[in-house]
Amino acid sequence: MSSSVQLFRDQRYHELKGQCLQQGRLFEDPEFPASDESLYYDSAAKGKVEWRRPKDLCEDPHLLVDGMSSHDFHQGKLGNCWFVAACSCLALRKSLWQQVIPDYKEQEWDPKNPRKYAGIFRFRFWRFGEWTEVVVDDLLPTENGELIYCRSNVRNEFWSALLEKAYAKLAGSYQALDGGCAAEALVDFTGAVAESINLAEGKYGEVISEQMKLFEDLMKVHKRGGFISCFISSSGRPSEAETEMGLIVGHAYSVTAIRKLRLGERLLFSFKAEKLFMIRLRNPWGRKEWHGAWSDSSEEWKKVSDSERKNLGLTVENDGEFWMTFEDWCKNFTDVDICRTVNTSFFSLHKTWEKEMMFGAWAKHPEPLLNRSGGCFDNRETFLQNPQFLFDVKKAEDKVLVSLQQEDRRKYRKEGKGDNITIGFEILKVEDNRRYRLHQLTVQERVATSPYSNTRSVFLRRTLQRGRYLLIPTTYIPGVPAAFILRLYTDVPSRLRELKADKPEMTCWSLLCGYPRRVTQIKVHSAEGLQKQDRSGG
Repeated sequence: MSSSVQLFRDQRYHELKGQCLQQGRLFEDPEFPASDESLYYDSAAKGKVEWRRPKDLCEDPHLLVDGMSSHDFHQGKLGNCWFVAACSCLALRKSLWQQVIPDYKEQEWDPKNPRKYAGIFRFRFWRFGEWTEVVVDDLLPTENGELIYCRSNVRNEFWSALLEKAYAKLAGSYQALDGGCAAEALVDFTGAVAESINLAEGKYGEVISEQMKLFEDLMKVHKRGGFISCFISSSGRPSEAETEMGLIVGHAYSVTAIRKLRLGERLLFSFKAEKLFMIRLRNPWGRKEWHGAWSDSSEEWKKVSDSERKNLGLTVENDGEFWMTFEDWCKNFTDVDICRTVNTSFFSLHKTWEKEMMFGAWAKHPEPLLNRSGGCFDNRETFLQNPQFLFDVKKAEDKVLVSLQQEDRRKYRKEGKGDNITIGFEILKVEDNRRYRLHQLTVQERVATSPYSNTRSVFLRRTLQRGRYLLIPTTYIPGVPAAFILRLYTDVPSRLRELKADKPEMTCWSLLCGYPRRVTQIKVHSAEGLQKQDRSGG
């Protein structure tokens, strides 16, 4: 095992499996037992559940049947469509799901050697900046001989149910997975950077130029191995209500394709064909589809040639997957979550980003100089008491990506503290020679503010001019303690570092040379005639 992989609860897969094989027994996980405490954190939710192993549910169980597909799962009784939508996205990228299910062939049932089976599986998740390996047994919750949570549409395939169990173990219980955002699970599957866009606020359904920019951006994300999911906000409407067009409110859909489709004849030396911007979605329920234009059996598909339909993989079954135009998508959906797999490999044909990552915390302290939980910019008295991080933009201008992520709080749901904190950050342009913490805003320029949100992470893209910048992550309200990770991506190395010292240290040289007593700050607004100067300033 790679030294960079952490072990959840210090459980070692190979050791545990070896012990079970030696003793001729199947693994039973003491850290996540087959009992109500693993199912629920709320005692009122308890029901009659039987824990069964796959061999009790079918004759020939397998981890995977005919590889992995985005149709491999259906959501069960849990409100975790967000997790199932993320699984649908993950299934489209073999290189990524093989990270989540390490050595999947070695974990597979072997009918020829049933004695080699120990009822133990392992999965890996990117948790708060580190890959973490989680071990589970194969005892799954059932009612009347049927799985009650996530299951495959193939009766003897169990990877989705076992993956869900490992994810529930991280969260503390299955019930802790109730309600969430697909972007969170996708970040945990891949280490990607999440960005949320409110389609309604951005008026993407009305402004065609913005719509086209978003289409090109999403197509690029999809082509480069990123993930996209979307939902219709349930504000003012009951969750899981069905719209007139067959879409489910408050329900996460995974985006499985984005294409430009050409209609009509393409004549020699002329392009008379109509171009359509199309998006394909999947409902995690495996049924209930869009009824509007370009739905599975709509008239519009008659305009498309058989070869193009085959190329698009069009099916007319009620399998939960459907196409719609990008314009209809912008008008019907309210929110989209984008997970970018930011490329940091130098062996790639695509743009390579320089990545910096820092761990930090908002910590309360009665002494202002030691307090690190000052709240957002509106709290002028305490704002600069937050952690401060310095970075440099070395080029004339550079596009900068910033992701701020708080720790996952689902594990605190048993204590009634499972809600995300509202977080965000400010970027200030500071003096080129700044080396100590900023205590007062004078000439420093406020150049960017992220959205403030109670999502697990917030993201900002901004083009910055050459210079030195201060990045200040904050909670919205002062005095809220929490841990965070900060990720910064730039074109050239930025030397991201935390400012910890308030002022220069006193040394023996300070006695000889004097200790600085005052800081002078000057901001030059304009200058003329500088081209006549020589190098010495004459």
